[in-house]
Amino acid sequence: MTGRSTYRTKSMFILLLVTEILFWLTFVGIYLAILKYVPAIRFDNPRAFWLLAAIPAISVLYMWVLYRKNARIARFADANLAGHMVSGISSTRTVLKFLLFKFGVAFLILALVNPKIGTRLKEVTTQGIDIIFCLDVSRSMLAEDVEPNRLERAKRSINQIIDRLGGDRIGVVIFAGNAYTQLPITTDYEAAKMFISGVDTDMLSVQGTAIGAAVELAMESFDPESTSQKSIIIITDGENHEDDALSAVERAASQGMEVHVVGMGSVEGAPIPEFNNRGKQIGFKEDQEGKTVVSALNEPMLTSLVDAGNGIFVRATGNYVAIDELVNALNEKEKAELETVQFADYEHRFQWFLGIGLLLLLADSLILPSSQRWSHEIHIID
Repeated sequence: MTGRSTYRTKSMFILLLVTEILFWLTFVGIYLAILKYVPAIRFDNPRAFWLLAAIPAISVLYMWVLYRKNARIARFADANLAGHMVSGISSTRTVLKFLLFKFGVAFLILALVNPKIGTRLKEVTTQGIDIIFCLDVSRSMLAEDVEPNRLERAKRSINQIIDRLGGDRIGVVIFAGNAYTQLPITTDYEAAKMFISGVDTDMLSVQGTAIGAAVELAMESFDPESTSQKSIIIITDGENHEDDALSAVERAASQGMEVHVVGMGSVEGAPIPEFNNRGKQIGFKEDQEGKTVVSALNEPMLTSLVDAGNGIFVRATGNYVAIDELVNALNEKEKAELETVQFADYEHRFQWFLGIGLLLLLADSLILPSSQRWSHEIHIID
């Protein structure tokens, strides 16, 4: 390493790329596992997660700076002369310093998110009804005839409904070609919003619109011993429904449940965006003949479900969903005494991430970018 005049940018780029991939795989895996399996954890400021987008941007900027440095050295003198005029460059120490800095920043961002852990369970008694949201997560929900797209508008609409409830228990079922319970029935609205925020079209591999399966699962999700009023809210575009949704709704109605529908999309329809593995749009879905598939709201089918389920039909238009009538109908239903168990006494845990972040930044500041002693001892890149 002694006398080396330029950075090994190719090796450094590969190392940074590998660590970046490992970081995001680990982060996404842990985040999804928490959403699914650890209801005791909640995030006080989940919007701060968006700041993590700066991490790969920092890496790109860092590599650009190194390329510029190498270019300046090359202009300064030829390779033999530069080795004498430029102090020993350690690619290993340089990239180590950067990784400590980058992950230090990442942990500081996680501290801003402020994870909290519920330290005990408590029984909560409220007056309300039981509501299950059945959310369509099929690929057609990515169509953008509703802003920003059908799925995101649906998630926002659910949160708006939740904000106007009081004491009701809620649960979430997601469906595409099959159905899955995303959130068992609870009165913990903050946990519900956190689970809803994590919903996307990749959660179910089987595509389709199995409304009937979702309704059946919603019926099973209600507490059979509860005397409360029960409502099912289906949020979907209704396209490509594959099962007997009408029969499922009729069975729900026969058991005293109301079935409401929020229609996502326009009757004119819109193309379905397709994305690559990096999340970049690469075009629109096409049929076997190469024609662009247009996904449209199946309003006649959805209104037939509402008629059978004694419910209310509302439709999204542009960036607005008229939920007032639906919310009023829910709040006007006779309330019953509901009991549920939820986590309480949440304790802040941002200190863990803050401490780790500061230690990483301190370690970064203590390492010099070049050192003959370290360069002989560590040879990851050099």
